[in-house]
Formats: sequence, structure tokens, C-alpha cells
Amino acid sequence: MPRIPGFVLTETDAFSTFAADVDSASYDILRRSLQQGVLPSALEVRAEEYINYFAYDYPAPALETGVPFSISLSASAHVDDTRPTKLLRVGIQAAKPDEIPPANLVFLVDVSGSMAAANKLPLVQVVLREVLDELHPTDTVSIVSYAADTRVRLNPTPVRDRARILNVIDALVAGGGTNGASGIQLAYGEAQVGFIDEGINHVILCTDGDFNLGITSPEALVSLIEQKRRSGVTLTALGFGDRNNDAMMERVSNAGNGIYSVLYNQDQAIAYAHQRLLATTFHVAKDLKIQVEFNPSRVYAYRLIGYEDRAVADNQFRNDAVDGGEVGAGHRVTALYELALTADDVPEGVQGASFGERVARTLEPEVGEEELVRVKVRWKKPGATSRDAADEVATALVEDEIESDLEQVDEDARWAIGVARLAEILKASPFANRRELPRVRQLLAPLAGEDPDRRELVSLLPKVESLVNGRR
Repeated sequence: MPRIPGFVLTETDAFSTFAADVDSASYDILRRSLQQGVLPSALEVRAEEYINYFAYDYPAPALETGVPFSISLSASAHVDDTRPTKLLRVGIQAAKPDEIPPANLVFLVDVSGSMAAANKLPLVQVVLREVLDELHPTDTVSIVSYAADTRVRLNPTPVRDRARILNVIDALVAGGGTNGASGIQLAYGEAQVGFIDEGINHVILCTDGDFNLGITSPEALVSLIEQKRRSGVTLTALGFGDRNNDAMMERVSNAGNGIYSVLYNQDQAIAYAHQRLLATTFHVAKDLKIQVEFNPSRVYAYRLIGYEDRAVADNQFRNDAVDGGEVGAGHRVTALYELALTADDVPEGVQGASFGERVARTLEPEVGEEELVRVKVRWKKPGATSRDAADEVATALVEDEIESDLEQVDEDARWAIGVARLAEILKASPFANRRELPRVRQLLAPLAGEDPDRRELVSLLPKVESLVNGRR
């Protein structure tokens, strides 16, 4: 069972720091699992990916300020009205430029025998065909395949040469072993051949995650990809099929400054190609880190919901050599905290391992006396290097801005809170109980509106409830 971090005593550690994350794979896995009539494993549930899968109507950034995103804060009573704790929502909206820069995309396609299933290589081919409609005629596409051996199927080719590209896509056939590491090396080589200064230079790894030859340890693959990203080429991981090596895929994508998603049917593959692929490869900010400082005189304890794999040491927030998260065009990043304003508000038995353990102070407090929290965001421009200085912006929330009734906060905040609650139930968190599922459904159903993603989740909740109640 995964470890769920507990409450942190503000008096001993007032800072919470993490890297931005907008992966969608964990929520994709939920949808795929429900289609199969099962629940995802607790290890596959990452609350931040459930929350960040959905669109939120945060205000657009004022670009004249030079800040490529806006920050929205809100706080309210807990979704469980028997709990005295409060919920803090931190929302970040990235800019969406009018034009996407030129793209140099390299598709690294697993054609090993395990990819022969109908929901694997054929779906990869759907993505490759459909994305051509989203690219400019002068953008370039390369295709590298790997199985027992690796080879370049298509050198960097302008999209206007569509017939040639489609012939290569149609000729892909699955069979053989899986030498993923060798394929990654070759794909990065093609990315360098077609490299576009100030453009999008991105490798899209398409696989079921079954790396069974070559470099097989996650550590070695992560090291390789971290080394290659310094050249300006980023990497996205796309998982296909009924099961994926979820842990490896997440780490590989994070190392490549990309977004990890899972595709399992044709409709989803088409939607990804037209709505998500380019937006996730074009970054408006890189190495984005978020630090929330709580006022010890106003917040007794706090806990961050999710982001366990994205934690950053508090004293590394302003270390601009430390990697953060990448934010694509128009992306939103949402984080939720549960706050105990007094000692009596902390639920019994869920304090963190370090609750009350004093942390050596390495940061000077910056939160104002009247502020409940101060939120700082630090980021670099997309083309910056590890040696370049980052920019920073801060905003704050005061205690008077906490809504006593959950219904008083905006609909987006309520949706995020309900989705987070669902994720915690599925993760078997000590902070949530399956008996709350009817309340989650009651909260989310009126908020779906015409949004197809929200409507789909509401339609899935009865199945979730049935499976959760049947789980032993």
C-alpha cells in the first residue's frame, strides 16, 4: 500500500514545495480500468493527475506583466461537513499564445510483439495519422521503430510530404523483442538532425512500457533521458494497451520534461492527437516550482493532497539548477491542501511521520502577519538553461477569505475538491472513506454542465461506487 503523507505541524515546518505536474495518465488508467470492470491499483492513483485532467476557468494571465500565468487562490469548509478542517485551492493558468512555433517531432514507436494487440500499435498509427492535421506543412516528422533491433523508418520529413509519411505509418508491423534504450538513443539522434532553434523539438515514446532488453532499470533510463534533455529535446511517454509499466513510464516522462498519458481506444487516440499533443509539447514555462508558506499563528497544521512524486526540498525552491515541472500552452495546474487552523482540528491518527519534529530553519519567513498563506511560483522561460536565473511571483490569501460553506466557493474549486476526494477514496487514503462516495457524486453531478470530460466522470461514478463497495 502506498504511503500517504500526513499532516505537517506548521510551527516546525511552515513551507511546502513541489514541482508542477500536469500528467493525465493516472486518470486515464481509471477510465481504462472501469472499462475493464475493475478498479485501478492504489499505486496507480495519483490525486494530482485526477485533479489536473480537467479544465478550469481560471483568469487568463496579464501578459504585459511578463508573467506567463495567473494564480488563483480560494479556501472553504471541507467537503465532509463533519470535519472542521479547511480546503485551500491553488490554481495556475498558463498563457495560450496565438501561434505554436515550428515543430520537429520524433515518434519513437515500440513495434515489439507485445504491441500487436488492437489497442496498441493500431492506436499508435491513429495518433500519427491524426496529428498530421494539426501540424504546419513545414513542420517535420520522424519515425524510429524499435523491437529486437532499432531503425529509422522516416528521417525528418516536412508534413507537406504527407503521402510519404502515411506510407511509413501504414507499414509499421509488430514483432520481436524490446530494446527500448537503443531506440531512445536513435530517436534523440534524429531529433538533433531536424533540430529547430526556438522551435518544438520533442520525442514521443509510444509503447506499452514493456522494456525487456537493453537498459532495463528505471534509474539508467532516467539518467539517459535527463542527459539528452539538456540538448533542448524533450520527451513525452504515451502508454497503450490494457496494462503499462506505470512507474517507469511516469519517471521516463518526468525526466524528459514531458507529459505522460495513457491511450486505450480510438476515440481517445483521436482526441489526444487533436487536443493535447501539441499543447503538451509546447512549453510556456519550464522548471516551474510552487512553494506555499503557511502562517504558524493562523494555520496549526497542513497536508498537500497528492504530488508525492513531485516534492522539492524547501531550500531548493530558489536553486535554479534544480529541475521543476514544465507547463504547456494553456495548461492549468491545480493543487489542494487540507488545513487544520487549530490543534483540535487535526483528525486523530493521521499525523505525518515527522509531525512535531522540528526542521532546521533554512528559509526566512516571508508570509505576512495577516496572511493565512503566501504562495510563490518560480519559473524559467522555455529556452533557459540550468545556469539561467528564474523569475518569481507571489500572492497571498487572508483568513477572512475562507468561505464557511463549500457551496460558496466557485464551481471549479468544488469540482477539484470532489475529484480529489474520489482519488483519495480509490487510493485507500486514511483521510477518506468509501462511504463518502454518494456525497462525492452529489457534489460533482450538478457541476458537469456541458463539459464532456466532466459528464463522463459523473456517468462513471455509479460503477466506481459499485466496485469500491464490492472490494474486500
